Amino acid sequence: MLELKNVSKAVGGDKHIIDVSIAMTRGSLNVLLGPTLAGKTSLMRLMAGLDEPTSGKIIMDGKDVTGVPVRRRNVAMVYQQFINYPALTVYENIASPLRIQKQPKDVIDAKVRKAAKLMKLSDFLDRTPLNLSGGQQQRTALARAIVKDAELVLLDEPLANLDYKLREELREELPRIFAETGAIFVYATTEPHEALLLGGKTATVSNGRITQFDDTTEIYRRPHDLITARTFSDPPLNVLPVEKRGDGFKGRDGLAFAAAGSQRSLADGAYQIGIRPHHLSLKPAEGGMASLDARIALSEVTGSQSFIHADRGENRIVALVHGIHRVEPGEMIRLSFDPAKILVFSQDGRATAPARSDMAA
Repeated sequence: MLELKNVSKAVGGDKHIIDVSIAMTRGSLNVLLGPTLAGKTSLMRLMAGLDEPTSGKIIMDGKDVTGVPVRRRNVAMVYQQFINYPALTVYENIASPLRIQKQPKDVIDAKVRKAAKLMKLSDFLDRTPLNLSGGQQQRTALARAIVKDAELVLLDEPLANLDYKLREELREELPRIFAETGAIFVYATTEPHEALLLGGKTATVSNGRITQFDDTTEIYRRPHDLITARTFSDPPLNVLPVEKRGDGFKGRDGLAFAAAGSQRSLADGAYQIGIRPHHLSLKPAEGGMASLDARIALSEVTGSQSFIHADRGENRIVALVHGIHRVEPGEMIRLSFDPAKILVFSQDGRATAPARSDMAA
């Protein structure tokens, strides 16, 4: 087990990591999800022993390794910007940690070829990295990390430079690989949908803090606060101020809808609602659906989906709708949503009424 206990890291006067406590078990996949500069890489460097925390402790299998440097730990790390030995072939790059461990030649050969097959590198083992595409170089770095049999494997946005097809294939394959090794895997990403595809557990990271750590789907469905909900939404979560009065909510510019489920038990007062972009629809509001009006600012067609950006007073609304919908800037549009699927937060951002678990996807 890897444990971070009240870990903080400051550089000069800047606090990069703030009072992080988290525990990760062997054989687990743990996703660090957050925007760029949230602190994901800083956390990984502390876990690896590349940096030492300003305060707090790092415990590995019950042993305090806070001051132990990376060279004395059984750790593997893969960055978004892949690192390979340019003078060595792909075979030798993958084999390098095994040769350092002085493993038998036949064991090395078997492990290298198995990893190469998995990463679709079997036909490139005799090439040097400079004769590979960027995606092939990244796969080489991934294969080297997998064969090392490290206790802790840290993957810092490792698929970002791969082509779409290979990225999707590896996303499906990686959870199985992780489960088989018995290592602790920590995987950093800026993409909420990648966290959902990988599964396991997710820690949402914002401004150097972990805001929530739980099963990935649990955090997505029941974020503890607005910061976590926003971290787990791409496109951005739509947030609107509302007032609850009796059995319903009222907002600005005529927004009004009935409370659903546990929302009905909320005390009257001011709240914030969060609507995920894919929960907004261009279909007429029927059967308990609610609607809001907004003025088109921009529309983007991406294949079978359309992103619609619209302004509602001082609030920007983003809708992700199926199909090709061409709308012109300045037009008024009516978007519908199911009140049962919204997230409700207090004025200070605490979750008060999660969306129904069977309707939160």
